[in-house]
Amino acid sequence: INKASIHGAWHEYDQRRAQSNMQEIAEMLATAFAIGLTGALAPGPTLLATVNSSLQEGWKAGPKVAAGHALVEVLIFLVIVGGLASVMQQHTRGISIAGGLALIAFGVMTAIGSRSAVLKGPEGRASGSAFLAGAVTSAANPYFWIWWLSVGSAFLLSGLNSGLIMAAAFIVGHCGADFGWDALV
Repeated sequence: INKASIHGAWHEYDQRRAQSNMQEIAEMLATAFAIGLTGALAPGPTLLATVNSSLQEGWKAGPKVAAGHALVEVLIFLVIVGGLASVMQQHTRGISIAGGLALIAFGVMTAIGSRSAVLKGPEGRASGSAFLAGAVTSAANPYFWIWWLSVGSAFLLSGLNSGLIMAAAFIVGHCGADFGWDALV
């Protein structure tokens, strides 16, 4: 065994490991995007804010609302990653079960509610910041907090168990669903 063959074997190992990590990150991004759609597609105050703002500003309002929404989510992400995760990790099984049940319940509620959903807004022209509307409608929505305390935190903790990069991939994929949907609205 010579030095060149050891270096070559080590280099090949590094390439396979990097490829595996990239695949795991891509899977987390895709999963987070799909999971993010469970919240983004649901009728609620943030969707109404997006529709109202879009009537004023066109399609550019959607990403502004999503940015306000994302600000609140990134703050939650930072709180969880910054220390709350260590407390939550002791209850990962319970959080995962609650998250799964909440995801099923939100799906059922969305399916049932979509049959009679009507978006009603204030009469006349609404005014204000689309960004602020996204932040306020998110922070003031109890379903948003229920989602993050169950579904969101369960997935974030799962990503965090694989490293900070995977947790970051979760929040990027999740916010990508919000920005994509809100831009389409």
